[in-house]
Amino acid sequence: MGFFDKIKKAFMNEKETPPAEIKTEEEVVESVQEEVIPEEQQTTTEILEQVQPDSLETIEEPEKAIEPEIDPLITSDSATQAEELADPEIIEEQKEELVIQEKYEKGLEKTRKTFGERLNELFANFRSVDEDFFEELEETLIGADVGFDTAIKITESLRQEVKLRNVKKPAAVQNTIIEKMVDLYEAEGIEENNALNIQTNGLTVMLFVGVNGVGKTTSIGKLAHEFKRDGKKVLLAAADTFRAGAIDQLVVWGERAGVEVVRGNAGGDPAAVVFDAVERAKVENADILLVDTAGRLQNKVNLMNELEKIKRVIQRELPDAPHEVLLVVDATTGQNAMSQAKQFKETTDVTGLVLTKLDGTAKGGIVLAIRNELHLPVKLVGLGEGIDDLEPFDANDFAIGLFKGLLKEE
Repeated sequence: MGFFDKIKKAFMNEKETPPAEIKTEEEVVESVQEEVIPEEQQTTTEILEQVQPDSLETIEEPEKAIEPEIDPLITSDSATQAEELADPEIIEEQKEELVIQEKYEKGLEKTRKTFGERLNELFANFRSVDEDFFEELEETLIGADVGFDTAIKITESLRQEVKLRNVKKPAAVQNTIIEKMVDLYEAEGIEENNALNIQTNGLTVMLFVGVNGVGKTTSIGKLAHEFKRDGKKVLLAAADTFRAGAIDQLVVWGERAGVEVVRGNAGGDPAAVVFDAVERAKVENADILLVDTAGRLQNKVNLMNELEKIKRVIQRELPDAPHEVLLVVDATTGQNAMSQAKQFKETTDVTGLVLTKLDGTAKGGIVLAIRNELHLPVKLVGLGEGIDDLEPFDANDFAIGLFKGLLKEE
C-alpha cells in the first residue's frame, strides 16, 4: 500500500469511526476467548443448569466433567493469537506508535493549516482549472516551502492528470494535488535510509554539524537521553571550542541526560578534544560518542579543514568512523535551511539531517524539498520542546501527519 492509499485510509477511518482504544492485556485475552469458543461448546455445569427441574432426580453427577470437542487447530491458532495480542511488549509498542503518530499530527498542525489556507485562497480566486490556475499553483507551492523544482514537477504532473481524468470539482482537484505531492515524495525516497547507522559491535561515533542557533547542542542532549534510556553507555564531546557558551550548554544537557561530557578549554583545539573523547570512550567501553562541532559558515575553508582534521583523528583510532555526520537545520527557517544544507553538503560528507522545531513552524513542506532536491535523508525530527520530543524520522507518519488533514470529501 502506497503512502497516498494509507493517508486516504486514515482520512476515511477518521471520518467514519472514532479512534480505537488500545485494549489491556486482560481485555485482549477475553475478547479472543469469546471469539474462539462457540456458544454450543458449553461446560457440563452449564448443561446441567439448563435441564428441567423435574428431571434432576434421575441424573447422577458425573465423576468427570465432559470436555467439549474443540478443533485443535482452531484452539492452537487462537491461543497463539491471544498470546501475541496480549504480549505486554506488543501492547506497549502499539501505545508508543500511537503517541508518535499523534506527535507528528500535532507537530505538523501549523504546516497543514497554512497550506490548507493557501489552497482555499487559490480555489476561491479561480472558477476553472486553466493555465492561470496552474501558474498560481506553482507560486502557492513555492510559498509553502516545498522547493522550486518540486513545485514545477507537481504542477506539470497535475496538468496531465487533470486532462486525463477530466477533473473539475475543487475537492477532486485538491485531492489530486495532494496525491501528486505524496507520489513524488514517495518516489524520491525509495532507496532512502532514514535509520541511524548504529554499530551492533563496538563504538558508534556521530558528528553533529550546523550553524549556531539551529538547536544542534539541544539535539545532541536529547539524543543522548534517548540512548541512555535504551541502556547504552553514552559520552559527549564538546568540540565547539570557539564559543565558551557552547561548551557550558553541552555540559548542562549532559547533566540532564545523565551522561558525561569530555571537554577542553575555550579556544582550544577541537581535534584534541575529540581525540580525548575517543580514547575515553574506548577505555570505558562506551556504545555511543556524540560530537558537537563549531558551525561557522562564513569561512567555509576553515570549517572544512577543521572537520577534516577531526575526521582524521577519529579514523586513526576507528577506521570506519564517523558513522554519521548529521547536519542540524532549523525547520522554521524554510528555504534558509535548504541553503545551509547545500553549503554543508559541499563542505563535508553529510550522511543525514536533523530537522529541529518542526512543531513550531508552518514550513514543514521543507522536508519535500530536502528529499527531492538534496537527496539527503532526514534522520531525526524535533516535534516538541521536551527532552523526549526528538523522534526518529518516519516517512509514513510524516506523510499522514502533513497531508491527511488536507484531503476533501469529493
